[in-house]
Amino acid sequence: MYELTMLQGALRSGVADRPSVFELFGRRLPGSRRFGVVAGTGRLLDAIEAFTFTDDQISFLHRTGIVDDDTLDYLRGYRFSGTIRGYAEGECYFAGSPLLTVEGSFAEACIIETLALSIYNYDCAVASAASRMTMAAHGRPCIDFGARRTHEHAAVAAARAAVVGGFAGTSNLEAGLVHGIPTFGTSAHSFTLVHDTEQEAFAAQVASLGTGTTVLVDTYDVAAGVERAVAAARAAGGELGAVRLDSGDLVAGAFQVRSQLDALGATSTRITVTSDLDEYAIAGLGAAPVDFYGVGTQLVTGSGHPTAALVYKLVEREGRHGRRQEVAKRSSGGKATVGGRKWAGRVLDDSGTAVEELVVSCTAHEQGEAALRQAGARPLQVTLVRDGMIVEEHRGTAALEAAAQRHQASRAELPYDAWRLSEGEPALPTRLVSLEDLPAQPASAALGEPPVRP
Repeated sequence: MYELTMLQGALRSGVADRPSVFELFGRRLPGSRRFGVVAGTGRLLDAIEAFTFTDDQISFLHRTGIVDDDTLDYLRGYRFSGTIRGYAEGECYFAGSPLLTVEGSFAEACIIETLALSIYNYDCAVASAASRMTMAAHGRPCIDFGARRTHEHAAVAAARAAVVGGFAGTSNLEAGLVHGIPTFGTSAHSFTLVHDTEQEAFAAQVASLGTGTTVLVDTYDVAAGVERAVAAARAAGGELGAVRLDSGDLVAGAFQVRSQLDALGATSTRITVTSDLDEYAIAGLGAAPVDFYGVGTQLVTGSGHPTAALVYKLVEREGRHGRRQEVAKRSSGGKATVGGRKWAGRVLDDSGTAVEELVVSCTAHEQGEAALRQAGARPLQVTLVRDGMIVEEHRGTAALEAAAQRHQASRAELPYDAWRLSEGEPALPTRLVSLEDLPAQPASAALGEPPVRP
């Protein structure tokens, strides 16, 4: 609501069209985590393109008197026509990282605050949790099974964000349809219970889905269930694809089931485990003979941190006589902000390991990126929206695949401490400097030649 009431006030005072720059960032990483993961970029671009005010919405605003007629006239024609730059999806980020820089009139940039924050706060939280889980899994695939543990629309967003963080797929078919994510499924205890015997249930599943299916074996007795599942597949002429464990001591259970499968000659049958897994439980299963992890509640709730704690603040505006002016919030209690548009890069050492997040405060685009290159930093921001037009390469199935690959590369750059699951300081310090604080740039840097790493 306050976005629209601020718009009304700005229209009345004459500053609604004042050129402005907003930034979306986090003052700190939630839960003393060591890095965050950028996710939601493709979803935000789709949302911005579709963001208009419908006749029903305009009628509601008029009927309730929330804003006046002049404001309603503005909203009828609203379309974001500004420019947005941001960290490429999949990049790791740290405290103070300018994940999005939104440039436009105060009116049009102000209105998308909640749109941007609601998408990024959730998707970044899920992707950050997913990254920790896939680190703990050490290459074993993780699958999203969280659709029943969150809002129905959030479940689709979570599946997408999980892929950015390294998950191999989802059980959510809507996410498969919308985002092209590979889909996986097993069966529930109810399928076994609706049949007269476990043997009948397993035979029916194999007959319907083939011998490569995954059979849930812990409805009654696990050892008996494993034997019956293998027998059902062999009766159909093949070897069973996998068994799933969903209860009990998963570590001990995995060892016992693996030993039993091998004794039965079902050496190719794999083991999937579920049951309230998080990154710590997955790490605890590292020595167990597990092939897949199915993760639900802890994934879609950010593993204890369901928001990335990101904020959206005005950092620059046009002042008197058309000059750009940095603005900042001076509040106490750790809520102050740093004024000025910022350009971010990652500095690597000679071995290719990241050593710091360098953030340069600078109004001019060319100067900011040239300063990063001169400092040996890899620029992190890309153009997402240019004069209201979506840059298509940053959304769609191909963009999601690229984001997942980008995250693997970005995470691999981080120092060893980033891979620890315990709480601690950010893996990289963020160094904020003004353009004047950096050494003078040679002409080659301004022309865009590749950086020389320190």
